[in-house]
Amino acid sequence: MSRFDTGPIVKDGCDTVVKLWKRRCEMHGDRAAHREKELGVWQEYSWAAYYEGARTIGLALMALGVEKGEPVLILSEDRREWLYCDLGAAGIGAIPTGVYTTDSPTQLAYLAQDSGARVLFVENDEQLDKFLEARGAMPGIEKVVVFDRDGLATFSDPQVMFLDELLALGRAEGEGNPTRFEEALERVKPEDPRMLIYTSGTTGPPKGAMVTHRNIMFQLEAGKDMLEFYETDELLCFLPLCHVLERLISVEVPIGHGCTVNFAESPETVFENLQEVSPNSFSGVPRIWEKIHSRVMILRSEAGWLGGKAFDWALATGLKVAERQEDEKPVGGWLKLQHWAADLLVLSNLRRMVGLSRARRVTSGAAPISPELIRWFAGLGVPLIEGFGMTETAGVATINTVAENRIGTVGPALPGVGLRISPEGEIQVGGPLVFGGYWNKPDKTRETMTEDGWLRTGDVGRIDNRGCLTITGRMKDIIITAGGKNITPAEIESRLKFSPYISDAVVIGDKRKYLTCLVMIDQENVENFAQSRQIHFSDFASLTRAPEVRELIGQVVRDTNRDFAQVEQIKDFRLIDILLTAEDEELTPTMKLKRNFVNQRHAALIDEMY
Repeated sequence: MSRFDTGPIVKDGCDTVVKLWKRRCEMHGDRAAHREKELGVWQEYSWAAYYEGARTIGLALMALGVEKGEPVLILSEDRREWLYCDLGAAGIGAIPTGVYTTDSPTQLAYLAQDSGARVLFVENDEQLDKFLEARGAMPGIEKVVVFDRDGLATFSDPQVMFLDELLALGRAEGEGNPTRFEEALERVKPEDPRMLIYTSGTTGPPKGAMVTHRNIMFQLEAGKDMLEFYETDELLCFLPLCHVLERLISVEVPIGHGCTVNFAESPETVFENLQEVSPNSFSGVPRIWEKIHSRVMILRSEAGWLGGKAFDWALATGLKVAERQEDEKPVGGWLKLQHWAADLLVLSNLRRMVGLSRARRVTSGAAPISPELIRWFAGLGVPLIEGFGMTETAGVATINTVAENRIGTVGPALPGVGLRISPEGEIQVGGPLVFGGYWNKPDKTRETMTEDGWLRTGDVGRIDNRGCLTITGRMKDIIITAGGKNITPAEIESRLKFSPYISDAVVIGDKRKYLTCLVMIDQENVENFAQSRQIHFSDFASLTRAPEVRELIGQVVRDTNRDFAQVEQIKDFRLIDILLTAEDEELTPTMKLKRNFVNQRHAALIDEMY
């Protein structure tokens, strides 16, 4: 029995997420819960509509025979119907389970088989095709519900129904038994799974992590003092809702605090939507912050002489202020005056251009981020903080705050969370945020837990005298060179990615004499570089072969090497000549390169460097 086991966690008199959600919907009624674009115009949907839509879907699922504790699959981009299905299923005690829209038919079939789900929601004809292609491999699926009829006007299949038909079924069920949904909702217990989230499966088949209602209630309570949210806050949802970070920020936090969620139209339009919404708080993965940085720096390079000088002066002034604040030193009167002028003339306009003019706090998670990038945003006047968590910790385990942002660390543990380093250097976490185990995999659950109930994270790090955690890498990613030197590649990689010309990087060197690196260039910025210098290229592959591009990346590598010891320096590199997307096996849905896949697929490139 863990020393962290305690009683129920209660917020506003509620001990489960669904009870708290019902209370929020009743409290806020006609206030906007969600916004999304239709035909280019933002449309509002109320908390009352949120409750009615989810309740109707929950009743329909009960009419279809879905029972408490049974997974329900949702295969869709982010949209309000995703949340209606999520809370409708959770409200009856079923377990909503997201499926990435980039998953293949084979991957969908695996999730259907492993979860045992009988109902599958899909967004449109494209996602329906995945089910139809692999239907024979998922005999347990009894009913598929499609959100959009576009392209399916004449389609008919006994296993398939459309959302409007499901809603009609739910309304009929509600007329016959008007309290059935509410009675089911009251039977949901804190220890019941709130959601099932499948891990990325980089080291084997994906595992379904059971995140309980109690886990989420703890997150809402523990995080309230470190990450303040208000009813008036506007949020922007853009990461897949299958991902624990987006689920926590765009579903659970609004239930806890009453914020309004705006759905980005697509991952491709996130920067435009960011400008339109200008959220009060925004969470993203390092890639989004790297892209914003590179966009601003490209704008700087395209500015005239006077505009460039003004930018450089304003940013340098902002960085001086940020540096003094980081060192906990006072900002002198003359520097304050300069900073006021820099902000008025330049920095406030830049924040408005990138959609962060109202940002009280922005957060980076899911992968390491360069400390220099955090400092750059501080110079711009945007408080970017870094945290650490994983699916198995229900999203967040440690977090910096705007008031105490220990750059280079991922902050202290949330209140009530235990943090320790094992003799092997592994970070271990304990507390009410630790998940309920892997779905139908007790052996895997035992492997990831210590005997005294702590979670083995698989990450390596250290804790400083302030209690702040620094992550140095993954245990499985540690490189042991032929000379016996242990190297964690994450810091080198994040330093490389600070360049606007590098999208991602993988350092190689395990059991080798020296380190090398595979680099994925940033297509947009490198294309702009090539065009401005009249460098000829016909496609992405030819762009990576241009000598000038190789020299550009070579200079980034040389600059990075100056910050590391001789044994940690990169001796050679190669550019990946394939433009990767989230559909590719080498990338996770949050756009991180999978080290194992990259090593296998580009083995020939790696061998060239040795």
